[in-house]
Amino acid sequence: MPFLIFDCDGVLADTERNGHLPAFNRTFAEFGLPVTWSDADYAEKVTIGGGKERMASLLTPEFVADNDLPTDEEQQREVLARWHRRKTEIYTELVATGALPARPGIARISAEAASAGWGLAVASTSAEPSVRAVLEHAVGPKEASQFRVFAGDIVRHKKPAPDIYLLALSELGASPDETVVVEDSANGLQASLAAGLRTVVTVSAYTANEDFTGAALVVSSLGDADEAVRVLEDPLGLQPGPEFTLGDLTTILDSSRPSAQEDR
Repeated sequence: MPFLIFDCDGVLADTERNGHLPAFNRTFAEFGLPVTWSDADYAEKVTIGGGKERMASLLTPEFVADNDLPTDEEQQREVLARWHRRKTEIYTELVATGALPARPGIARISAEAASAGWGLAVASTSAEPSVRAVLEHAVGPKEASQFRVFAGDIVRHKKPAPDIYLLALSELGASPDETVVVEDSANGLQASLAAGLRTVVTVSAYTANEDFTGAALVVSSLGDADEAVRVLEDPLGLQPGPEFTLGDLTTILDSSRPSAQEDR
């Protein structure tokens, strides 16, 4: 049984600029923190896997002292967890408003794959409630019920480590030989390649200029009636049409896969 595994942020929806960034900044304001990340600031923060980890980057000794924050590591973890819970609530509210439309082709290719007997999953470093909210908005509640979701702090190391993908393969009972991943970032690509998985990259707001060496295909999106696929890198010579299709997926599945990290 073949499997199609999606990342969430930047893949199911272009969530970073219009969702996560304002949610972080609203959270900082609510907790009285003198922090407002600009678009340029956040372009750097997105290279850090995980929301709590991005928030933790604030906790320099100077910032902790200036803002009366605890110096004890356990207490800092509690503070970060409290900030992140509120940030997730704000983000989920934004998703519910419809402010973060699904990326082109997501609902279409998911439906095509499911109809053809592919298993569907999402593997993300974001909090599970956030991921489920985006997934339901992107493909609809009924369709979302067909997905397995692997998200948040269920693995020790977040992307670019392969842990989330290795867990997904184990839980799904899937072989790397029958799995294709859709990612949007270099961190995500490194994670999937390290797990030995063939990967399609659909670039997003903050990732267009990253290094996607090793991807089976790099495109602007999966394409739909309103936005045709723009091919950025095509090492397999797939030459997809205006819409990325199930046939393209199958061709990628039949191609040579990268060696898993443990094989190197």
